[in-house]
Amino acid sequence: MDTRMKHLYQELIIDHNKNPRNFRVMEEFSHESVGNNPLCGDKMILYLKINDENIIEDISFIGDGCAISKASSSMMTTAIKGKSIAQARALFKDFHDMSTGKLDIAEHPHQLGKLAIFAGVRDLPARVKCATLAWHTLDAALKGEQEITTE
Repeated sequence: MDTRMKHLYQELIIDHNKNPRNFRVMEEFSHESVGNNPLCGDKMILYLKINDENIIEDISFIGDGCAISKASSSMMTTAIKGKSIAQARALFKDFHDMSTGKLDIAEHPHQLGKLAIFAGVRDLPARVKCATLAWHTLDAALKGEQEITTE
């Protein structure tokens, strides 16, 4: 990761950690799941409101976690809101593949947009679970699973 990318990464992580988007309890939701990363202590509850056309009308989360976990959750909610379930699942797959080294973001620089900033976690195995917790929780909620753990 070059110096410019490291600086952008740090800015985005700090911003989304201190001012997380969609950080609230959703009163009326259609899907909910709890995510837990025991290794780092990250815990979250994800709420989704999906309409009859399978569009994610609203998404929010609450919880405690490290800066990477909270920033990833915040950025995920902004990326997913307004997407179809199929689009959300495809984005989950791409994000997971990127963060585990299966997708080379250099070959597909626009595939994940700002989410590509998390590509560097693939070199930090303990942080992969932090960055992907929200995404696994989203996947669980879409499957109707009440709880997911990274262990």
